Amino acid sequence: MKGVQLPLAVMALPLDPDAALMLRVKNGDLEAFEELVQKYKHPIVNVIYRMLHDLEEAEDLAQNVFVRVFQSAERYEVSAKFSTWVFTIARNLCLNEIRRRGRHPAQSLESSQSENEDQPARQYTDTKVFSPPQAFLQRELEQKVQQALGELPEKQRLAIAFCQEDELSYEEIAKVLGCSLPATKSLIHRGRETLKAKLKPYLQSGAWDDPETETLPAKRC
Repeated sequence: MKGVQLPLAVMALPLDPDAALMLRVKNGDLEAFEELVQKYKHPIVNVIYRMLHDLEEAEDLAQNVFVRVFQSAERYEVSAKFSTWVFTIARNLCLNEIRRRGRHPAQSLESSQSENEDQPARQYTDTKVFSPPQAFLQRELEQKVQQALGELPEKQRLAIAFCQEDELSYEEIAKVLGCSLPATKSLIHRGRETLKAKLKPYLQSGAWDDPETETLPAKRC
């Protein structure tokens, strides 16, 4: 890339394609920024949504993540994979929001409710097609999963949320969380075991026995 100077240590390694895009952003390339936004928008919204269970807030925070990315472009240096860097920004904003909600619970409750109480809260669309009884049971189980996730300790909840993203390896999740690799694997394991214990009565009922339905966060965990 013309005009981009890389540290010698970075030049010795294959350059992360997304980091290369961010270096183009640093040089004023708005198309490169849009490419990064399109690639990471949904994964970041997903992670924040798993933490807050509030789609509108997740979308707002994801937008703030990319505002931070753009504002940091002039100072950007390739010190890690771009995905690690951008998800760390998302983690920090998400934790700030969780702590703000802890200080102002009434305000947070109001902001997470639908403006029209007769309308259901916004949900992610599901590409799978369920019959009406199956759809009801699926929604009920998803609510139980979100409730169980919300009861996990903060770091376990974050570890489970990031574990779902294909962009991140265990090593990258550890860097995002600021933990060692063994500690990160332990957080994920303990979180999953806690979820299994909390959801065991529902999963054993036989109502949710579709092997294709991945309800528990199980990717790579």
